[in-house]
Amino acid sequence: MKNVKEIPPIIEPRDIVVGDPAARVTIMEFGDYESEACVQANEVVKELLEQYNGKINFVFRHFPLTRIHQRAHKAAEAAIAAGQEGKFWEMHQALLANRRNLGLISLKGYAREVGVTNKRFLDDLMNGTYGWQVQGDLQEGLKMGVRDVPSFFINGQRFEGTPSTRNLKAVIGGLLENESDLPVKAKKRRA
Repeated sequence: MKNVKEIPPIIEPRDIVVGDPAARVTIMEFGDYESEACVQANEVVKELLEQYNGKINFVFRHFPLTRIHQRAHKAAEAAIAAGQEGKFWEMHQALLANRRNLGLISLKGYAREVGVTNKRFLDDLMNGTYGWQVQGDLQEGLKMGVRDVPSFFINGQRFEGTPSTRNLKAVIGGLLENESDLPVKAKKRRA
């Protein structure tokens, strides 16, 4: 009998959480790694995670606008690949910081810089190993009414308006004031 190598299950993007997985407020963003608006929104998210440390968490879902951003899909796959090693947030930051340089070789370099050790990283990208997960996010976003990025949802409710620190804090603050009304979130993996 041949030894069959067991393939570990893929950690889905919806299960990769930044911040406290048990927090009662979840911010979910559908975004694209080549989008300037997503880079600006990322700064807002970082600020909110710092200000509300332990009270909120963040989930990034992939919504590559491939008609205008040809490299966003592979960048999303790279983020998911890094997430398999607990390096999603680090890779997420690297991709947004380098949004104008997202070729395959660059993606491999960013992965190495953030500590990804998978020797098959480049092969996985070239073979589209995580492409279905990106497509799953895209399809779910479309079902939820996402048409552009960044699109935010807070505790499952679509956030309308400009995703500024002030605007998001108003919603989060209101939810935290009424904390007894919030459902307890299920445990998820940390990024």
